[in-house]
Amino acid sequence: MKYSQHMERRLQVLEKHLDEENPILLDVVKSFRQLDRVAHKMGFISPDESYATHVSWWPLVSILGTFSAGKSSFINSYLGVKLQQTGNQAVDDKFTVVSYSPDQKPRTIPGRALDADPRFPFFHISHDIEEVESGEGDRIDAYLQLKTAPSEALRGRIIIDSPGFDADQQRTATLRITDRMIDLSDLVLVFFDARHPEPGAMKDTLQHLVSEARQRHDSNKFLYILNQIDVTAREDNPEEVVAAWQRALSQQGLTTGRFFRIYNPEVAFPIENEALKERFERKRNEDMGEIQGRIEQLDIERAYRIVGMLTHTARAIQERWAPKLKLLGKEWRHKVLVTDAVLAGVAVVLLLILSLQQGWWNGMALALPFEWSVPLLGGVALVSMASHFGVRRWMAERIIKRLRSEGGESPSSEVEGMVSAFTRNTRPWFSIFHPFPVGWNLFSRKKITQVLLDADQYIQSLNDRFTDPSGKKSDEAE
Repeated sequence: MKYSQHMERRLQVLEKHLDEENPILLDVVKSFRQLDRVAHKMGFISPDESYATHVSWWPLVSILGTFSAGKSSFINSYLGVKLQQTGNQAVDDKFTVVSYSPDQKPRTIPGRALDADPRFPFFHISHDIEEVESGEGDRIDAYLQLKTAPSEALRGRIIIDSPGFDADQQRTATLRITDRMIDLSDLVLVFFDARHPEPGAMKDTLQHLVSEARQRHDSNKFLYILNQIDVTAREDNPEEVVAAWQRALSQQGLTTGRFFRIYNPEVAFPIENEALKERFERKRNEDMGEIQGRIEQLDIERAYRIVGMLTHTARAIQERWAPKLKLLGKEWRHKVLVTDAVLAGVAVVLLLILSLQQGWWNGMALALPFEWSVPLLGGVALVSMASHFGVRRWMAERIIKRLRSEGGESPSSEVEGMVSAFTRNTRPWFSIFHPFPVGWNLFSRKKITQVLLDADQYIQSLNDRFTDPSGKKSDEAE
């Protein structure tokens, strides 16, 4: 199965970029193409999709957080450019993609530029928005914008600032964009506001930003930041504010990992107690140093993360999706055949009653009149076929409904991929007695195995590029 025209163009643009920047990752794209071929045949993804587009090929930092948590102030401080508006109220209700430009004057460009350019995140996000909210896909400029800045901190990476997050009030389309942003990101900074020390009132928001995130295979890319911590210096026990947030996060399952505490010195609350001031500044500098260090490491982490995504997807097909699809097919066949048998039994009883009423029996022998034989047998055949295919469809719809209701913590794309593949296996022209999922054969298994072997080789190549355990490179350089 071939890619759609726009997906093939998107992959070609990506390959051209990587051919100049990183040949190792260019080979990884080829492995993603092999993975796509298997997934296309099995029905997990459509020709409009590629697993290569489920990951960002440019280092990407996303900024999430509650209203007035200081996200924009952090971005301005990090860039050294006053790019984002700041304030105590919600000052921007759009997702803002921030990219480098040599122009000294920052610029704001409509969201349509992001939707139409495969080099940026959110390529064709209008399609996703249209799926969840009809008519909203044409209003892409109401959801996205692109800003450029001449900041050296942006060279080679992209930052995305999000609107203030409130799970209770977010629109479906906004949540869809948020999920896409998280999926593509190398690093996700989640900000909370220390000035509002009532985390218990944010249960739904915490669940979306913390509980759901920790279930991901890439959960280590989330950093949780308590911003504007300087205001707690007014408290008799400032550590209690931090403890309250830590308890709230632990209730959502975050029992490990770092919890950072920072503030902006330029607008900080004056701390008169010198010892307390020194302690706050030391902690702030340590945490800011770690955050900035993680951002600076993205060039290296990105390559490993992309190969990790390749491995994760290949193993998911091999170890989870294909076996689950096989079990669903077995369940569907069993239910269809049992229902067919029951309906056939009912049909036999009805025919027996009819034959007795018409007097077609001569002792123990059935003497069916000729004028009845053709229409009766033909009608039975047609009704049996219609009944069989009706049962197939009915049982398939019941299983699909259950799949969607049981989706739970699985990403929506994974659930819909399973639904699509299962639907493909229940099409009328596929035999009900076929024991294996459509497209899952010896050839497909070999492709998956080869992708996993290639992924290991990519990791070794990256290790050779970034490490030198033997010290030989250092000796040669000297």
